[in-house]
Amino acid sequence: MNLLLDTHALLWWLADGPELPGSTRERIADTRNNVVVSTASTWEIVIKVPLGRLKLPLDAFD
Repeated sequence: MNLLLDTHALLWWLADGPELPGSTRERIADTRNNVVVSTASTWEIVIKVPLGRLKLPLDAFD
């Protein structure tokens, strides 16, 4: 299965946030699935962090 994560889903996955349903978390973790993230999500994060509209946990990208 191909999965395209939007910005929210990506951030919730990286932060292990409770907003992401367990079934979705299982699909993302399933190595048989192809999980991709749009470059637009990266752009959105890069724009919002310096503006103070998004705070990233320090360990989100470890």
